[in-house]
Amino acid sequence: MSIATVTAPTTAANVENVENVENTETSAARSKPLWRTGARAGIVAAVATTVVAAAALAADVPLEVGGEQIPLLGFAQMTLICTALGVLLAKAVRRWTARPQRSFVAATVALTALSVVPDLTADATTASKLVLIATHLVAAAIVIPALAKRLPGRAS
Repeated sequence: MSIATVTAPTTAANVENVENVENTETSAARSKPLWRTGARAGIVAAVATTVVAAAALAADVPLEVGGEQIPLLGFAQMTLICTALGVLLAKAVRRWTARPQRSFVAATVALTALSVVPDLTADATTASKLVLIATHLVAAAIVIPALAKRLPGRAS
């Protein structure tokens, strides 16, 4: 028993229809406002960073810098503020760069690396520093890909 392959004749109309479907899918995925994607990613990241901090507190890791306790909700608040800044950066690179997605990822990865410098130099225990760095990395791992996925590879 053999399986026969049936191939439809290729015409310019068929190719054009396939291209239209692909363009429609791409534009539909990008038609959602960037701020909405940022808001969703920000909320997920805020919850995730708060959970990381709460787990650290439950494991008796002091989340103190300079003798001051960091409020648990402070993790969520700072994550949401930084996500809003990320959305503004994404809008700027989409408007003013030739390669928005690449520029956004490069800038945000560099900013994430810079964001851990204060954690490394903080007056805190090593465990506290590691938790603070982990929260930065967790938030970045959620927000950066979500926003980058919404940016075109090349400016249109």
